[in-house]
Amino acid sequence: MGDGEGVFTATALPGDPRLLPTVTNAFLGTRVFRDILHAAGVYSGAAGDTHRADVPSPLGLRMAAPAARSPAQSFTLDTWTGTFSHTIQSPGYVATHQLYAHHSLVHLMAFSITIQRLDGSTHPITVQLQSLFVPQSQDLDLTSGPDFQGAHYIYGQTLVPEVEGGPRPAVHMLWTPIPQSLTLAGEERERRWQFLTAVAGSEQEAKRSYSAGLSLLAAGSLLRSHLRSWAALRRGCSVQLDGPPALRQALHGCLYYLLSAVPPRDSPAAPFHGISPGGLSNGTRGEDYWGHVFWDQDTWMFPNILLLYPEAARAILQYRIRTLEGARRNAQEQGCEGAKFPWESAATGREVCPEEIYGAQEIHVTGDVLMAFEQYYCTTQDQKLFQEDGGWELVEAVAQYWCSRMVWSEEEQLYHIRGVMPPDEYHSQVDNSAYTNAVARRSLNFATDMARDLLIPAPEEWEHRARRIKVPFDEERKYHPEYDGYSPGEPVKQADVVLLGFPLMHPMSAEVRRNDLEMYEPVTDPAGPAMTWSMFAVGWLELKEVQRAWSQLEKCFSNITEPFKVWVENSDGSGAVNFLTGMGGFLQVILFGFTGFRITRSSLLFDPTFPEDITKLKICSISYLGNKLEVTITREEIRMEVTETSQAPPAFPLEAVLESGQHFPLWEGMA
Repeated sequence: MGDGEGVFTATALPGDPRLLPTVTNAFLGTRVFRDILHAAGVYSGAAGDTHRADVPSPLGLRMAAPAARSPAQSFTLDTWTGTFSHTIQSPGYVATHQLYAHHSLVHLMAFSITIQRLDGSTHPITVQLQSLFVPQSQDLDLTSGPDFQGAHYIYGQTLVPEVEGGPRPAVHMLWTPIPQSLTLAGEERERRWQFLTAVAGSEQEAKRSYSAGLSLLAAGSLLRSHLRSWAALRRGCSVQLDGPPALRQALHGCLYYLLSAVPPRDSPAAPFHGISPGGLSNGTRGEDYWGHVFWDQDTWMFPNILLLYPEAARAILQYRIRTLEGARRNAQEQGCEGAKFPWESAATGREVCPEEIYGAQEIHVTGDVLMAFEQYYCTTQDQKLFQEDGGWELVEAVAQYWCSRMVWSEEEQLYHIRGVMPPDEYHSQVDNSAYTNAVARRSLNFATDMARDLLIPAPEEWEHRARRIKVPFDEERKYHPEYDGYSPGEPVKQADVVLLGFPLMHPMSAEVRRNDLEMYEPVTDPAGPAMTWSMFAVGWLELKEVQRAWSQLEKCFSNITEPFKVWVENSDGSGAVNFLTGMGGFLQVILFGFTGFRITRSSLLFDPTFPEDITKLKICSISYLGNKLEVTITREEIRMEVTETSQAPPAFPLEAVLESGQHFPLWEGMA
């Protein structure tokens, strides 16, 4: 099947086109051989109908050989180069179609067709290009403009704004005209034809990007510039594992799809538009939750991005800061103070979930958003985000929301949060969801700590309410009921209470942690979403129950499709496809579960535990307080080396502290 690790090759495509690989960067995404692409943040439709606007894609084409005999074909996704290619091998020649979304020039996508003669013949060789491209869209009012530097030009706006009277984003697209066939002349041995597509929110940016692409093509370095910036990202986020091949290949796939979604290192200035469960290539109306952003981004994908690439993590947080006004309106509409982040978010932060119950009740998402800010602050100590870039206003608004959403119970002498839907969506209108209340407590504690660090006076009620909020606990059975009145054995849709241990790190004994895992593992729906099992795996790893962890992690593999390692949300193939949420959970097992990494206010804890058939884990670049750490863990030892320290702002000096109490200072270049 494959020909090398991280390179996925097949001789036939999967029958279901949803399982084709995606080529994506921070601004543009498409699925190979599909007639549409999407641009980040470009949604059409009002409120619950808002969905990613379909942009017609010049990349939607397929090579065909005119020969009567069907030639040998292969399809390859190379996660090291961030390219997809289709090859036709005939007795006398080979033709290759290669496409990619340029990683650093995010407004550009490109493809090339190469025909190479393999024998001494001198007859012309022709390859047909079967294009699906039609320059029209159900979501945009498109108009043709004048050609520009040999490119065709269309532009237009989305048809319906997300909020009445709100903006309708514009799309400007330039593309190299595509002939119906290409011919290698009799005297030629090899020839390559290059095609560019530039998409942007303004005519100026589209033209600038197209021109930049043309001049790189003229210098012969367009592909090279993409490869260079993609390789730098893959290197910086390299996670190497010595273990079962299926696990290693899954890891390469997850890193490819998740890193495709983040902003490039060299253009962090452009606003980032968040990551939906199925990424930018999906999100047409009726698909992948319409391309909306959920807690999937903040809870499931974010922690991995934070450890490996904090600049991209910051961009994700800035998306939430940009949508704060919409979140304030959501809170207002529910009669609350502060800001309530939407269950489903698009461009404005207003609730765009098509079904009212989730937006009204699944309120834990507001705490999930703040938890990402807290992890970011603990890992970077970046006060600028909070002082100058709007972070503090968001922290304060979330704390105000939780205070106004809880009520005092005279009877229990505790604060209650009533009428919610927990992460387990099989239950609604419950009181005191353990997860929701625990995340609210974390929000309030973080807001208090943050105020202290910024020397801002904070209301005393934040700390008071955090102490007095009810997190249900059964004294007799020594476990956390999912909500008031939960009875053991009741079916649960997905990971819920087990999230108290990780990522929430809610204080509890090992006995209680074990009881929670034992209580919920057998009643969690086996058909539930893919990220669930990874959190059970992390829990069992914490308790050093390696076999039980492995059997949970193995369940993920039924959600990974062949040959391109595209995840499906549910093991029966339903739900979102290219399910980055499941990939995020899977990566957390490796980055936090196997290593035991835990982000706290004062340190980065580590306590590795491996399943038996894994012998070594090497994470090339963990970012912590301005330092880059190379961490290598084997059965015998843990090596940590500071490979880089930032100068401005200066990095914090680190030391490793062992349980024995020994301290080892970590300097740059010293293991």
